[in-house]
Amino acid sequence: MSLKAFTQVQVYEKLPNPKEKDKFSIHSLECYDRNIYIGTKDSLVQHLILPSSSDTKDSSQSPREGRMKLLGSSSPVTQLRVIPVLNHLLVLWDRSVSALNMFSLEPLPFLKRIQHVSFFEVCESALSTSSQSVCVELVTASSRSRVVRIHVVGVERWDCVKEVSLPQEPVALAVYDNTLCVATSDRYFLHDHKSGSTIDLFPHNLSRQNIIVSTAGKGEFLLNGPGSLGMFVMKNGICQRPPVQWSEELLAAVVCYPYILALQPQALYVYSMVDQHLKQTVPLLRARGLLSTTEGVYVFMEREILGLSHVPFEEQIQTLVRYERVEEALGLLGGVQAHLPQVSYKELHKIITCMDGFIKFYQGSFSEAKELFIKGELDPRELISLYPEMEPLCETFHSQLVKVNNAKELLALRQEDRTTFQQYLDFLGDFLMVVRGTKQGVECSEDIDTAQLRMYTEQGDRVDLDALVSSPNSCSIDKCVPLLELHKRFFTLGLLYQSHGHHIKAIQTWVKITDGQYEDSSCSNVYEHIVRTLSRLKQRDVVWTFADWALQRNQEVGIQIFTKRDPEDQDTFAQEDVLTFLKNYSLALMLFLEFLVHDLKSKEEKHHTLLATAYVTHILRALQNGKGTDSDGGMTRDKLQQLLWQSSLYDTMTVHEAIQPTVLHTEQAILLGRAGDHYQALQTLVHKERDLQVAGAYCRRAAGWQERELEHTLFLTLLRIYLGSNELASAAVDLLNANAAAFDLDTVLQVLPDSWSVQLVSQFVLGSLRGTFHQRRMAGVERGLAQVELLRHKYTWAQASKRMLKLDKGLVCNTCQKDLTEPEFVCSLRGELVHTNCGSYTE
Repeated sequence: MSLKAFTQVQVYEKLPNPKEKDKFSIHSLECYDRNIYIGTKDSLVQHLILPSSSDTKDSSQSPREGRMKLLGSSSPVTQLRVIPVLNHLLVLWDRSVSALNMFSLEPLPFLKRIQHVSFFEVCESALSTSSQSVCVELVTASSRSRVVRIHVVGVERWDCVKEVSLPQEPVALAVYDNTLCVATSDRYFLHDHKSGSTIDLFPHNLSRQNIIVSTAGKGEFLLNGPGSLGMFVMKNGICQRPPVQWSEELLAAVVCYPYILALQPQALYVYSMVDQHLKQTVPLLRARGLLSTTEGVYVFMEREILGLSHVPFEEQIQTLVRYERVEEALGLLGGVQAHLPQVSYKELHKIITCMDGFIKFYQGSFSEAKELFIKGELDPRELISLYPEMEPLCETFHSQLVKVNNAKELLALRQEDRTTFQQYLDFLGDFLMVVRGTKQGVECSEDIDTAQLRMYTEQGDRVDLDALVSSPNSCSIDKCVPLLELHKRFFTLGLLYQSHGHHIKAIQTWVKITDGQYEDSSCSNVYEHIVRTLSRLKQRDVVWTFADWALQRNQEVGIQIFTKRDPEDQDTFAQEDVLTFLKNYSLALMLFLEFLVHDLKSKEEKHHTLLATAYVTHILRALQNGKGTDSDGGMTRDKLQQLLWQSSLYDTMTVHEAIQPTVLHTEQAILLGRAGDHYQALQTLVHKERDLQVAGAYCRRAAGWQERELEHTLFLTLLRIYLGSNELASAAVDLLNANAAAFDLDTVLQVLPDSWSVQLVSQFVLGSLRGTFHQRRMAGVERGLAQVELLRHKYTWAQASKRMLKLDKGLVCNTCQKDLTEPEFVCSLRGELVHTNCGSYTE
């Protein structure tokens, strides 16, 4: 398929006049804006005026014939050139250049004909303006002379300002700025008429090929080179484009960017300057020449003028894309970038890139396809719509891309080749994951998330499915809920509701799973998830709605609704409201009070008192059920004892009233001890609790960090209680032997019964004496160490008092790092100088 780069329309036709001999024959052509100038074989210049709404594609519009000028002789008009800035029309006929007014075609009397000219060029790049006049450069040459003349053309005069000598007679000529591109009888060369430098290019065969020399752009020339190659040469002699291969029968060639039009006897061939390939062939017979303009190209014949106008570049590129000629489309787009609005260029580049991506997509080159889709900013809905049962959610969406010729029907592929179809599904998931959240996907985030949810659900990908709906998403509730229910993904359904703010629906769904109304094996700890969700919610009404259900199912876990909340969310629920709510849930109430007292460090008497009474209630219930000694009951009793020992905020009377009628004798003793009645406390432990080890532990715990005398007093009291009962005599001996350091030997000897032998208490006596001697010796050691330290200080003072200390400028205090400016200072034991007020901080 050849590309249609130009459209053809007839611009003008000179109909023959049957009444008289008509010798009309077009020999040259020039155009500017709506003005066309024809030079004929018999020295006639004809002015044609195109309609104001001229459109070369509209054949119903024909030009209006304006003035004509007969120059006098029968010589043909070989060249025409308009200088719009001067309103001049330059005419070459009879080997001379004449200047006419471009509108009236009347000769300009001030500009005399320039004789002996074979061809000329107007150097538009050398246009100069000043406050007095506007001038352009005119270059004339004769095939009979080796001299090229430079003329400066103004409104009322032209002058030859320079003559340039060439190494050979010129045959053809093109000009850009100071550079002349010259063809002689056997070669081409470049000549800079200002610097005088010449660059030889390459030879040609004049007998076998026509000479072509024309400008091809800024500082670039098109030449008919050896081997029928169209050569592009810059003014510095460098070729920056590959040559174009054309026929030896070439008649003329012009550049109409980005194409080269080569005229041959039977047709006009259009080549691309981008890739040098033939793009279009226009059949033409008896064509004589070409004229390139900014709008297109004119082809003239003996009595007819045809117009070739550009097919819009956007249309050309879209045609190439439609036929999947992606590389060619990209090359053309790059070549015409400067001629397109930036917005159009970007959109076309995206279309081409995405088409290339779809070609790779259907070929199975998924990695390349993904890169091209991202680069081309493909609308993800274009890809989603290709998959069965994944139509875009927006009813107004219509695909804007051209369908690829070898496109696979994915619905049929799913039925015929499940493995290959799975690869296409994996690609879709990968692509959607990449573009999700980016600028490319933000405009259709609902389609992307819904498509991902469908894929994950149908493929059984629980991890990715839950990750999608657990995070903020744009899934369509109307589309996704039936799908999840169909596949029995009820836990995920709850997550979807939650992510969209429908918290009650979410928890109701999970409650039905927990209660067995829904079957969903994808999550085994739904109840814990409900509790965790409620602990994070700030919506009070939602939490209160499900709190009863959670606590009825498991108080120990359910209470986490209130105890596992973030610290900044603790004020969501008033503590008193929670305590009131938990009255019917004793275990939960106890756990919540523990949270208040131990975690939140509550200082309220009520909380500490309620916690103590809650412990009592729990222990009594365990004892009643025969579980008082198991791990749960025992742990609770340990907690109660710890609270009674450590807390000073509970109401002792209230707690004592709760414990008094019970068998919790150890706790009664602790309360008596907190009230200062240690004797009664020890009596309770010895005679009611009947646990002698607990009694000893009580003495040590009650003394705590107080004076040693209190410990002696408590142990002595316990000893007297033991001695008051004959049954506890052996316990008294054990008490003395195990706690010798806790007794004063003299006092114990006074209270011991006279009937006791020395041998019975010998172990206690030896231990007590050993402890006493040890204490005395340790006291002696400490006294000796203190004396040594004092002696060291005296020595240091003596040494310091005998030597001088120099206080230099800039010396700073070793403690505060400020300057020592006063004559008073302190020298530390390490020899460091400090301020007198800083000396107390040094060792």
